[in-house]
Amino acid sequence: MQIPKPLKKGDTIGLISASGATPPEHLQRAIESVEKLGFKVIAGETCRERHGYLAGSDELRAKEVNQMFSDPNIDGIFCIRGGYGATKILPLLDFDMIKANPKVFAGYSDVTALHIAFNQKCNFVTYHTPMPSTEFIQSKMDDYTWDYFIHNVTNADWSKHLLANPPGNPMTTLVAGEATGQLIGGNLTLVTASLGTPYEIDTKGKILFLEDIDENEQRVDRMLTQLQLAGKLEDAAGFLLGAWTNCGPENPNHPERSLPLPTIFNEIIAPLNKPTLMDVTCGHCLPTMSLPLGRTITFNTETQIIKVIE
Repeated sequence: MQIPKPLKKGDTIGLISASGATPPEHLQRAIESVEKLGFKVIAGETCRERHGYLAGSDELRAKEVNQMFSDPNIDGIFCIRGGYGATKILPLLDFDMIKANPKVFAGYSDVTALHIAFNQKCNFVTYHTPMPSTEFIQSKMDDYTWDYFIHNVTNADWSKHLLANPPGNPMTTLVAGEATGQLIGGNLTLVTASLGTPYEIDTKGKILFLEDIDENEQRVDRMLTQLQLAGKLEDAAGFLLGAWTNCGPENPNHPERSLPLPTIFNEIIAPLNKPTLMDVTCGHCLPTMSLPLGRTITFNTETQIIKVIE
């Protein structure tokens, strides 16, 4: 697994959307938020285009991803936002060219589709991080979130850095034990959507990270069950479960008609007897951790220490 050249101040970032359209009032603030980190910014056409809920046509979004990887003047690529649409451009990407030009690639949520493809087809590490037009411009962006983002995109050395929750926010052990494997995954909806396609996630011997937003408990149950039936949960070496933002009961007035997420995890994941940590501070939340997808990690549920192996 290749580790892209870490970014440094003065490097040029290509800002793109492979998914949803960016609200016009967010664009300049998003650009400025990246510039404040010491980077130069080239904002792609997809940051300004709209095709319904998409940031331009599939052809434009795929063309821009390809261009950003092939352009030697672009040092890293940040997805400006998520939304929907990354899966639609996968058949249009030049994976051979992208593999030959690995760069820091950052984003999350719908961007999970690209993380899976680049990790598996292009064999390089990508970064599950907050994004410029969503989190970066929020007043709630905190030092913890900034620190994890900066470390992921600018530093290949993890010897003195752990993946740890903010102080006072402990993780929860679902299944005790210790596990080691390549860190993969992201948004549960996108991980599930990869099944049955040429871009299907490979979980064999790996640590699967999952999170989601705005999916009621029944839908989370359905998607985890689909992964279970596909053998993806059994194949994994362990699990990290992140934030489940607004993933409550469909009808809050009738909680007896739903199953709490901890119950769902206990019924689907716990019987696999794979080391599992819940409440990892990562996903559609602030503060949020950034993750180096594709790196090998090891974690112990007793100490709740997650290390990236050099």
